[in-house]
Amino acid sequence: MKHLMSAAALFIGVTLFITVAHAEALSEHGVWTVFKTVEGGSPVCFAGSEPQKDEGDYTKRGDIYILVTHRPAVKELDVISIEAGYDYQKGLDATVTIGGGKFELFTSGSTAWARDSATDKKMVNAMKKGSAMIVTGKSWRGTKTKDTYSLTGFTAAYNAARKACGL
Repeated sequence: MKHLMSAAALFIGVTLFITVAHAEALSEHGVWTVFKTVEGGSPVCFAGSEPQKDEGDYTKRGDIYILVTHRPAVKELDVISIEAGYDYQKGLDATVTIGGGKFELFTSGSTAWARDSATDKKMVNAMKKGSAMIVTGKSWRGTKTKDTYSLTGFTAAYNAARKACGL
């Protein structure tokens, strides 16, 4: 099961990177940006942001961001993915804290995801109500990181991404 989940995560991660690279920015809401692209003739829309603060004892780190993606053609809505800017330590989850809520996300390579759509939806609801989100993880080298995202503008960006995809 883990092997299949890792293979699926890798495929999704590569697809996500290609999607983001070819997306058109539609609008900005606070520190969140709404994007839209087309995959296989169908719209894909997402809201994304970078952390306002990234902490850890590292010398080099790649891009760090979160996306909430909608692929209505395949009924994938509210899919949360977090790019760490490094490969996570195998077998360890990333932890997301929003207000008093904690969520454990599985990791594969440099990306973290919720294990199911119910967790994605709970996270989106917490993000709508919250003011900040903290993501903690550990790199393959053992470096602990803490990224703090502002949720200012998230609800407006989330709604705009849904509208852009006709939801």
